[in-house]
Amino acid sequence: MTALGETSRAEILRIARECLVAAVRGEPEPRISSEDPALGGEGGCFVTYKTGGMLRGCIGCFESPAPLYRTVAEYARASALSDPRFSGNRISPDELDDVHIEVSVLSPRESIQDPLSIELGVHGIYVQRGGRSGCFLPQVATDHGMSKEQFLSECCAGKAGLSPDAWRDPETEVQVFTAEIVAE
Repeated sequence: MTALGETSRAEILRIARECLVAAVRGEPEPRISSEDPALGGEGGCFVTYKTGGMLRGCIGCFESPAPLYRTVAEYARASALSDPRFSGNRISPDELDDVHIEVSVLSPRESIQDPLSIELGVHGIYVQRGGRSGCFLPQVATDHGMSKEQFLSECCAGKAGLSPDAWRDPETEVQVFTAEIVAE
């Protein structure tokens, strides 16, 4: 994953903000385009919204056949309108000026043999077993002061609906990824 330049980072935030505002105000989706080559390739991202340091929405994907700028637009809208954790408490138009936007541009996932080889604050994790899966972005561990074991256990139990120690079982696949954080 090549680091994004300042122009690309500013454009990602502009797109996310325009889509957030339109979604929250119930306006049609804005027409989004980009001539930036760094935003024209395929890629996954998560769009996170916080107000007063509290999570207000976070939705994304690991892979998308669409250009990155389109993926940012899609998940900027989805994060505002579709995160099931906030179905009864969506971002209101009065909150828009207080919403902090963070877009995590993701690297491809890679399987690892030893889950304890993760680097906290560098690696995000994706755990999967059977039909259940869950993920944590890299910043979750550092934001919450988690140890490696806590990071893995919380993802298994809280996100994937598995037992907290499922990451220790060889039947559970653990993958890592990195994220370039673009934030206001």
